[in-house]
Amino acid sequence: MKLPNGVSGFYDFEGNKPPRIDGKQFKQLCYQIAASNGGRVIEFNLPQASANFYTVQVKMFDGVFYLLLNEHYPYLAFAAAVESGDIQFVDIPALAEKFSPYYHVLDTIELSIPIEDKHKSELNRAELVQISYWKPKKVCQILFNFWD
Repeated sequence: MKLPNGVSGFYDFEGNKPPRIDGKQFKQLCYQIAASNGGRVIEFNLPQASANFYTVQVKMFDGVFYLLLNEHYPYLAFAAAVESGDIQFVDIPALAEKFSPYYHVLDTIELSIPIEDKHKSELNRAELVQISYWKPKKVCQILFNFWD
């Protein structure tokens, strides 16, 4: 998996600014899919200065978990816990099926891929500087980061 320019939320000049995900569409989908599966959205958080992703806490399927969507590219993942600097990713196949027409739903295997140079080939200079500083070990740590 090549990581596209700006996926980390950093860019080196205005002309190299990454695209943005439609947050309104994502919010609507979260509420709609949760309700249609007997669940509900507990909290919907926009990306913050120190996080490059949307965080949605959902109560569904007899549990509470999180939906994470990268702010710039359609990469979606599920997590059991989200704390600054630590995300516990999980697979939820029933939800992956519901969101896959709209987003690339990443499973725990894809998220755990060790970072190699081939993954970084499309990243910009600002991202490479951040990677050098934060030293992420896995793809998930670039796609869903708390860098500021």
